[in-house]
Amino acid sequence: MTTTLEAQIAGSVQLAIETLKAQFQPAEFICVPDRQGGAHVRFGPVALGETYTQRETWIGGHLPAQIPYADVYPLFIRGDLTRRDGRPFMPPLANGHVFMSVSAVQVSRRSNRRDATIETVVMKFQKVLDWVNSQ
Repeated sequence: MTTTLEAQIAGSVQLAIETLKAQFQPAEFICVPDRQGGAHVRFGPVALGETYTQRETWIGGHLPAQIPYADVYPLFIRGDLTRRDGRPFMPPLANGHVFMSVSAVQVSRRSNRRDATIETVVMKFQKVLDWVNSQ
């Protein structure tokens, strides 16, 4: 029985992870199989905009085995994130979560009308990062 990381993750999810790595290099990646062909991924650092006290974050989410047809939702970013203006987060940002055993802010940005032939996993992560940086 093969127990390597690759053998536990569906090919479409492996491809999504490799594409994320290529897009966000030289970020450090942590991937944990979910035992159903998907994986939990967390990587960083990635840059944050002027809105935040911290200049960078990690970002992560669950990539279900049904990728590319499933949405990656929700995504998570560093749990100690604070706004420079001191304002609290409002939905769809929510403090007090844990992702992959690390304190996290949940970013609930579902792609309700996504087209699996167009929106890739990389696009979803980038869209959410762009949205977070615009807040």
